Amino acid sequence: MSLFRNFLNPKSKSDKGQESPENSDRSKYMPDVKLPTDERFMLNFKNNGGKFLYCESNEELLEAFDNIMLENDWYEKKACCFDSNLRDKFSAYNLEFTNSGESTFFLSTCEYLIANDGSILISSNQIKEKKLRELPYNFVIIASTSKLVDAIGEGLRGIKFKNKERIPSNITTIKNFENNKEGDFMSYGSSTKNLYLLLLEDL
Repeated sequence: MSLFRNFLNPKSKSDKGQESPENSDRSKYMPDVKLPTDERFMLNFKNNGGKFLYCESNEELLEAFDNIMLENDWYEKKACCFDSNLRDKFSAYNLEFTNSGESTFFLSTCEYLIANDGSILISSNQIKEKKLRELPYNFVIIASTSKLVDAIGEGLRGIKFKNKERIPSNITTIKNFENNKEGDFMSYGSSTKNLYLLLLEDL
């Protein structure tokens, strides 16, 4: 996705301060232009305090994961992970995989990435029946760009569609906010997490 590449390669100094023709012609009273789904997610996610690493290939994803392990000194530490595919994928990293929340970090996939608020939608497919507060403070989430959706409702419909025979329980969002917004029932009772998102290009 060009958006993520552009984010990683910001404009040069000579480009700064030069408004595009579209922006210069727009009145400040006109409604805001709706940003693309990927860009909205990235901005909201980073505003929530999440750490975002974009990967164009599996090789880049493994390298990014390795950097996280080195940066935090998580090698040879306990990693809570319920996903056998992820355990296999990262088996060479000297981690002690466990189902216990008493671990250094939690490694998981997700259901969807919600652009409107920069949250990560998960369910019992990822966290079983555990509450977020029962999981480690540190999260490493592996997701693909095809998981990006505009709103929670779209994500919930996607979960229902993919799990027609048995809809997963324990559906919640991780927002990484210090204080959750009032009235957001999807985040009720959630706790702040130190979260890394490894986003793999698959579109």
